[in-house]
Amino acid sequence: MAVKSVLVLARDDHDEAMRVAAGLTIFGHRVRLVFMARPLSPAIGESDNAELLELAGITPETTIAQSGLELPLVDADGLGDAIARSDVVVNI
Repeated sequence: MAVKSVLVLARDDHDEAMRVAAGLTIFGHRVRLVFMARPLSPAIGESDNAELLELAGITPETTIAQSGLELPLVDADGLGDAIARSDVVVNI
């Protein structure tokens, strides 16, 4: 199987998106996770799925300036570029 560049957009279920993003790295894919739609609760940074992201080497990003966690901010142009450069985009 070829290595793919996968962009996971966490829109509806942030916790599930973290689990999916970490799981995709098992196949050797390059995975990028961007939180969207609403601010994150501080508790999400301490969840088991956040630990999975760390183990998988994924540094999540966000489109929300007041995200509740200190994450790299992706603006509209950066998000568009990430989508265009990805082989697969997953919305969760």
